[in-house]
Amino acid sequence: MYISDKAWDKYISMLREVNEAAAQEMNYYLATHNWWVNKQERKAALDFAFALATKYGEAASTAACLFYDEIAQNFAERIIPAAVPAPTATYGEVAKVFNGAALTENTEIISSAIGRLVKQAGQDTTLHNALRDGAEFAWIPAGDTCAFCLTLASRGWQNMSKKSLKNGHAEHIHANCDCAYCVRFDGRSSVAGYDPDKYRKMYYDADGSTPTERINSMRREAYAKDKKTEGSDNSELIKV
Repeated sequence: MYISDKAWDKYISMLREVNEAAAQEMNYYLATHNWWVNKQERKAALDFAFALATKYGEAASTAACLFYDEIAQNFAERIIPAAVPAPTATYGEVAKVFNGAALTENTEIISSAIGRLVKQAGQDTTLHNALRDGAEFAWIPAGDTCAFCLTLASRGWQNMSKKSLKNGHAEHIHANCDCAYCVRFDGRSSVAGYDPDKYRKMYYDADGSTPTERINSMRREAYAKDKKTEGSDNSELIKV
């Protein structure tokens, strides 16, 4: 049995909208305030970032709970308790991310960093509940997937354990990414279109003898394809 493309796309679209809303609000604040001029203004910007991470993090966690419960209802062969939202980022965690990104003085980078914290809350929710319920999990690619995410996706379905969390958080969450964790309870169901064998072949066919070398090779290949596409005539590919 498969989680349909429609159901999965609806879920990741919801997460994307929440992440982007947080990033856009952060970007607007930074563009309309002199947040860099002194400690007071910088503290105000950090407070605003924390408020956004909390507000939209709760929204991401709620979306993850709803999807988790939907999977449990439709695919689990036993009764699964209702999902519990994971805590949003603490003030200290937001401060670490905000201050680190602020060193670049690039408002887009700062805003994306806050959006990443929002996404993390949703992914934490999925994995924390998977740990509670003894579920399996997998990293499902979506959209324009980077080489690193394809490598994670090649691992397939895995048993959830505390080792899959780092300091209580889902790992590998980065900005501008629609990929997300999914769970299963029956050892058979999956997400339509998810093919870890294909991603695994891509990884082992890449040049290099170490994970870093292979991932970098996949990145270079993807970059070359993108450049070729940009320089080609795509008129025949467009159907009206």
